[in-house]
Parts: sequence; C-alpha cells; structure tokens
Amino acid sequence: MEENEDQPDLTLRGGTVHGDSFRLHMVTWNVATVDPPDDLTSLLHLNDPEGPDLYVIGLQEVFSGPLRFVSDTIFDDPWSQVFMSTLAPLNYVKVSSVRLQGLLLLFFCKLEHLPFIRDVQATYTRTGIYGYWGNKGGVSVRLSFYGHMLCFLNCHLAAHMNYASERVDEFEYIMDKLVFDCEKAPKIADHKLVFWFGDLNFRIQDHGMHFVRSCIEQQNYSLLWSKDQLTMMKKKEQRLQEF
Repeated sequence: MEENEDQPDLTLRGGTVHGDSFRLHMVTWNVATVDPPDDLTSLLHLNDPEGPDLYVIGLQEVFSGPLRFVSDTIFDDPWSQVFMSTLAPLNYVKVSSVRLQGLLLLFFCKLEHLPFIRDVQATYTRTGIYGYWGNKGGVSVRLSFYGHMLCFLNCHLAAHMNYASERVDEFEYIMDKLVFDCEKAPKIADHKLVFWFGDLNFRIQDHGMHFVRSCIEQQNYSLLWSKDQLTMMKKKEQRLQEF
C-alpha cells in the first residue's frame, strides 16, 4: 500500500510528531524454559488507560523439548495461548508470529488498525552450530503499517563473557542472511524503522557481580556503561552504529 495524504505519519515516543502518533509496547524476555504466569497485567501494562496500538513480544528460551516442540507445531504454544487469551478480550488481534525452537516473536494490533496493515511476512535465521541448529539466531516479522515499512527482530546471540566478537559476527550474519520476499524491502536495513531486541548476551566486563549490583542499587550507571560490551563494540563496528 503506497503512502498517501490520508495516512498519518508514523511516529514513536521520542520522535517528532507529524499528524497522528501510535503507541508501541515491546517485550523482550528470556523465560528460561518456564511456563507463562497466569497474570500478565504488569508485563503488558494492562492498567494503562492509554493502551498501546501495537504489542510486539519477543521471548527467548521458550521450552522446546522434543514432545513439547512437536505439540507446539500443531497447536499454539502455552506462551502464545496466554498472550492471546489476555489480549483478545481487549480488542487486540494476533497479526503474525514466528518461532525458531526457543525463540518466539508475536505481533498484535488493535482491531481498528488491521485494515491498514499489509505485506506481513515472518521468517527466521539460524546461527547456532554453523547455522544448522536453531538454539541461537533471529526471528523476524516485517509489515507495512499505514504505508510505513516496519521490521521487528528478536534474537538470541552467543553466550559467555569472552564471546563478544562472536555476538557481533552473529548480528552481521543475521543482517546479511535474513531475507524477505518483498521487492520494496527485501533486507532488514531496507525498512523505515527496525526494532532489534532480544537476549543479545553482551556483558559488563572487568567488574564483578558485587560491584555491578552495587552500582545498580545506587543508580550509578555511568561506571557500567563504559564497560558494557555492546557500547564498546559500537565504537568500532560500523554496522552496529546504525542502531
């Protein structure tokens, strides 16, 4: 759908408002294989009187044992079920979802916006064990929202303190290999807005846990930012600087 004068400019919090604005609530959570809680009020800010227009939920380490994973390929997994049962009564519709083993991405919108969503595609890229195993990688949903091309990507990158360079390599691999069947925006970077989130696994190096906890409790974050691996990598990796 082409953008025209009747369509509002898309803007998010922190941006410049032109015409109508939209509210987006995003979640990223490594759930460590546990089942979902019964009450998602706090997680989804359901008591907010100005409910968001869009919910984008990215989970990592959703339980994917052999029997559960086979079941989840036939039926919706427990996490998807609880999000749908929570949001459907509030007039939200699940537009798309994609799963790669423990990675799950869900996209919901208010019913009123559904006619203005086009070209929805979902795909994934594996990075675990030379790209053949799905315990690490990225899952993505792209779409046109009121004529604006949006891309959401939930990832789980390599763990451990000393693997910062490997995490950057996996980030670049996903950027290069994840392709959509869309002439206008076949690659991630072709979209007007890209939201990249998940368990990126970058660490705070050179500081012990006691020091880190103390800084957090005292809200002295500046001492931590300087040793944040992602911040450090952005200074020398040009593709990270685009985010």
